[in-house]
Amino acid sequence: MAQDSYHRTYSDDLIAAILRESSSIAMVGASANTSRPSYFAMKYLLGKGYRVVPVNVGLAGQQILGQTVHASLADVPPPIQIVDIFRNAEAALEVTREAIAQKERLGLRVVWMQLGVRNEEAAREAEAAGLQVIMNRCPKIEYGRLSGEIGWAGVSTGRISSARPKLSPSGVQSHLIGDDKG
Repeated sequence: MAQDSYHRTYSDDLIAAILRESSSIAMVGASANTSRPSYFAMKYLLGKGYRVVPVNVGLAGQQILGQTVHASLADVPPPIQIVDIFRNAEAALEVTREAIAQKERLGLRVVWMQLGVRNEEAAREAEAAGLQVIMNRCPKIEYGRLSGEIGWAGVSTGRISSARPKLSPSGVQSHLIGDDKG
């Protein structure tokens, strides 16, 4: 595949299936700083019912949003379906290799690289190891977009539907990603 077209687009069905079928995420590069994007993403995903395990060697043993921070993926208790990389593109290869090494123990299925993070060598190695790869996307944003929450805020989601959003038990402003194609 040509390098500039590798992992540029993903179907909504693929992203929705990953988010629906996963319940636990290791967030590598999680921050305790409340103004950092990883903090927002972690808070949002915890609010959606995901188990989010923060990984940050500099904060190991501390707590972020009530979750114990681990130094590395090797320290994270299973199961983990998604490794969400909140590190720069250069660091993504090392994190991906660690994810591959922990794949069986954790039950890992997806390596997800955050917005602005693209490492094609890491993607190729992860796919060769049987992992699904998502690059340059944020699970928080994708969840909000696919559940209709972002559209409620007046942001174009790129999807047109007359279907009512599926509401979570926590109320009208907390939508779920549905199984429908709408």
